[in-house]
Amino acid sequence: MTNYNELPTDLPIPQDDGACNHLVGMTLPNVELRATDGAMVNLSHIAGRLVIYCYPMTGQPNVPLPEGWDQIPGARGCTPQSCAFRDHYQELQSLGAQVFGLSVQSTDYQYEMATRLHLPFQVLSDEQYQFQQALSLPTFMAGGMNLLKRVTLIANQGRIEAVHYPIFPSDSDASWVLDYLRQH
Repeated sequence: MTNYNELPTDLPIPQDDGACNHLVGMTLPNVELRATDGAMVNLSHIAGRLVIYCYPMTGQPNVPLPEGWDQIPGARGCTPQSCAFRDHYQELQSLGAQVFGLSVQSTDYQYEMATRLHLPFQVLSDEQYQFQQALSLPTFMAGGMNLLKRVTLIANQGRIEAVHYPIFPSDSDASWVLDYLRQH
């Protein structure tokens, strides 16, 4: 069985393809997304600072990852990324940020992961690609699925003020966000 909590040492490093250069300054889209607690969340209606980490998909115990997953730059590492945000959650909150995970998996799929990993924040399902399309977030194909590339958005009062992309290794993302929040 694959250990999703650990990153292999030989993963390919994603390169900045410019696919997120347009995001800083954009407003969060006025779309409702289902959260792992069953609520509908519209990120554009939440005041204050938000951290939205978008990720491809988390692996599930005893379910193989798509073929060639580890060879896709930036694909592997959703569980370590989520765990890093979990482990730094209190510090992120103390800096005034609300944290949300976001992927295109179904809420049921995300709920299993959020429960298993004991995430203290909601994960949002963009299963209909409304958030992705409104912001033109980059995607890639794997295992017949169209998945989000890993990108983290920091928004304040509904406007994107910072973007972390590409992210590598994935478990460094929460530290990058913390550094940004401390400086701003």
